[in-house]
Amino acid sequence: MKILVLYYSATGNIFKMAQAVTKGITEVPGVVGNLRRVPETLPQEEIRSNPAMKATAELQRDVSIVSKKDLIKCDGLVLGTPTRFGNMCAQMKAFIDSTGDLWSKGTLVDKPAGVFCSSNSLHGGQESTLLATYLPLLHHGMLIVGLPFSLPELMKADLGGSPYGATTVVRTSEGQGPTENDLAIARALGRRVATFTAKLRG
Repeated sequence: MKILVLYYSATGNIFKMAQAVTKGITEVPGVVGNLRRVPETLPQEEIRSNPAMKATAELQRDVSIVSKKDLIKCDGLVLGTPTRFGNMCAQMKAFIDSTGDLWSKGTLVDKPAGVFCSSNSLHGGQESTLLATYLPLLHHGMLIVGLPFSLPELMKADLGGSPYGATTVVRTSEGQGPTENDLAIARALGRRVATFTAKLRG
């Protein structure tokens, strides 16, 4: 069974969370995580002129760009996006908006799905981003998988983490990144989506 971990990361934080989600997926026997990124829409000169974005682009160069075939072949899906004004980023939205043909065929119906995100501030719109990211997945007929408060790391979270999905609050300009607790919650999300997928498909 295959879980598609699909993300966009400009400065590396969502990339780290996506790697943690993928690690959690592989902890479930018989399930593998396929890491993919959505296409970049920003001009290359803008990326090259920003040190953090340039370094992140280099880190991710071995991660394949997603295709619709990845969605067709996956048994489950986990989406990761930075917060943009309380919503998913434009790059993720552009790709999701291109999947109308899959929607019309019911390709993703009854496949489990989870979401994760990052923001630059505590009240930067994390939970609204998670909820907004779920909307197209519900239109596709996917089965939403959240995180229960029985998860110890969620009870310890003072910044990142939500029952709606894994989150992290980072200030890239200050050299911060996801905390170990944030990454543990991301692993738990991957593990949980993989577990539900295995039960449904097994």
